[in-house]
Amino acid sequence: MDARDTHGFGRHRKIMPFAPGGGAPADQAALEAAARAKAAALNAHLIGHGALAEAEWRAAGLAAPDLPAMRAYRLARIRAELARHDCAGLIVYDPVNIRYATDSTNMQLWVMHNATRFCFVATDGPVILYDYHHSEHLSDHTGVVDVVRPCLSTVFMYAGDLVPARLARWADELAALVAECGGANRRVAVDHLPVGGEAALAARGLTLLDGQAIVERARTVKSPDEILCMRRAVHACERAMADMHAALAPGISETELWAELHRGNIARGGEWIETRLLASGPRTNPWFQECAARPVEAGDLVAFDTDLIGPYGFCADISRTWLAGDGPAGDEQRTLYRIAREQVAHNAALLKPGIALRELWQTARLLPDDCMANRYGCLYHGVGLCDEYPTIPYPQDVAADTPGDDVLLPGMVICVESYTGRLGGREGVKLEDQYLITETGAECLSAYPHDPRLC
Repeated sequence: MDARDTHGFGRHRKIMPFAPGGGAPADQAALEAAARAKAAALNAHLIGHGALAEAEWRAAGLAAPDLPAMRAYRLARIRAELARHDCAGLIVYDPVNIRYATDSTNMQLWVMHNATRFCFVATDGPVILYDYHHSEHLSDHTGVVDVVRPCLSTVFMYAGDLVPARLARWADELAALVAECGGANRRVAVDHLPVGGEAALAARGLTLLDGQAIVERARTVKSPDEILCMRRAVHACERAMADMHAALAPGISETELWAELHRGNIARGGEWIETRLLASGPRTNPWFQECAARPVEAGDLVAFDTDLIGPYGFCADISRTWLAGDGPAGDEQRTLYRIAREQVAHNAALLKPGIALRELWQTARLLPDDCMANRYGCLYHGVGLCDEYPTIPYPQDVAADTPGDDVLLPGMVICVESYTGRLGGREGVKLEDQYLITETGAECLSAYPHDPRLC
């Protein structure tokens, strides 16, 4: 797509001081356009997720999403929230928020800790993506990015002790942009600005609002096409789980086993895994041991939480606990598993549109007293492009600043969590499933079977 728009904004093009191949300087623009078109046509988002994932989705009867419709829906959701808060626009650095606004990606994990990519969404005006240098082609597929400009990075890696000078130049440009798009409206929503960014923008007359809250509110209710994406991401995750399950044998290390999940996700067009939460045997109690070189032993419980960012950038957040080896489960292992499974089933049955968050924590099934000290950090949480709002804690963890008035809405997706392990016990069980809130109740999106020896 043409990087120029009808709002008077033009892409800042970096011109090389020579023409490649010794050609005349007049050829430069044509060479750049051809190179960009070539790169854009080979974008991963256009190539797709590969034969393996597509074949599995066809076999499962999972329809393909209408991605242009999904992108338009997301942008409309953001702009509706901006208008509701009387904002001229939104500045986002979080790559997940950029993905939501533009459905474009660029070195997602790297830019999480190197501020070299951000996006400005005008409430009434253009979407301007400030991208890593020479990355213009990465958003040409979206249909929603109007302008691409090189990101002026204010991180020390690039600016050294001249960060304040860069920050001033950055703030000058953004303040001018807000004035051009918003006129007299100087209210702007922001998420994670560079250090000093808020003060620099405020010094130029901008009033800043919490952009993370605005985008998360937009993200809570998924469109039908987003749900199709999520169904495919969950299915791909569960096929990768099956690869991992097939590799589970006494003697394999936790890290080797975890690598199977990562390999299966990447092979199906997935993107990354947010944690390394897999543990075996005595490392399953307490929870939150990330996978290590420990060899899995016969008779061990092996518990994990996928926390996986799969195809289309959607999160598949599923937990299972398996028994290693060919032998039967022990009585305590089966007891812990029953407690966890019954907790998830009871709490999932409470999910319905219109139920308030506090009603969920007030009526949820809890754990036996000797397991409560090891309880998970929440009973439920939202999920979309990553773990999202809302989070519903155990009633013991509710505080005066815990939101309880919001209600579940159709189109929200909620994970139901359980970690069950006795304080001082040898092992524990982690289970989690992902549910879509429907017009009448909830539908479980995750379907990976439970280990029959533990049931």
